[in-house]
Amino acid sequence: MNLQIDARQCAMLEEMGVKVWGPSAPTPSLPSGLGDDAPPSPPQGGKAASSAAAVAVARPAKGSVAPRASVPLAARSISGAVEGMDWEALEQAVAGCQACGLCKSRKNTVFGFGNRQANWLVVGEAPGENEDLQGEPIVGQAGILLDNMLKSLGLSRAGEDAQAVYIANVLKCRPPANRNPQPEEVLQCEPYLRRQVALLQPQIILALGRFAAQSLLQSSVADVASLPLGKLRGQVHRYEGVPVVVSYHPAYLLRTPQDKAKAWADLCLALSVMQSRAGL
Repeated sequence: MNLQIDARQCAMLEEMGVKVWGPSAPTPSLPSGLGDDAPPSPPQGGKAASSAAAVAVARPAKGSVAPRASVPLAARSISGAVEGMDWEALEQAVAGCQACGLCKSRKNTVFGFGNRQANWLVVGEAPGENEDLQGEPIVGQAGILLDNMLKSLGLSRAGEDAQAVYIANVLKCRPPANRNPQPEEVLQCEPYLRRQVALLQPQIILALGRFAAQSLLQSSVADVASLPLGKLRGQVHRYEGVPVVVSYHPAYLLRTPQDKAKAWADLCLALSVMQSRAGL
């Protein structure tokens, strides 16, 4: 990949806490930091053919996404109901959803935000307190960091055309006290995210955090529920034929800044995928 970093991007990387050294080094060296098996972040206020592998059927680890084979009837009902919905109808369906207990404690649903013509889709995990109050995904300090990460690539959640991104979460409602999503909650919300992908038709998906990765890759990566996030990084996966690059959630990076350079490497990988698809 030929990634030239200009002065503006260098400034954005400095804001992320990633040092850029050398006159023309496109990607900073990775520091020692925590290994790829570093503990995953908790959820925050966060079309080529697919070669699907076997779905994991083992009992999921605590806090992981349940295999698709165990999808309950209610989730299948939601999936059938949202099929064919446009953006407006889908957003209304999310706003009125009462499929799980999270509807009882939420202040707002967090449907998604950004340009609905964007080539980039960023998928976070679950709304936190700020997201629940504002109804927008990945805000607060984690949102500031995400915005700086996107700006380093010339992207923006408010951008237009090639600079646009769309941001969504796996869960559309906040789990109480920011606890981890429960497998049944992820399964209930999955049809909404799947329909968002179908409507957006992104060129690439950036999955931020363990629950986002597990939800998107449960049908294409065997035993994904048992794999640490670090084992899913550094390669290109597929979701419904769309390339997926896995990285750390910005909230995790705020707690573990030594992994910001790894996140920058993930962004570079995603950018290289986009450049390849564009024939650059």
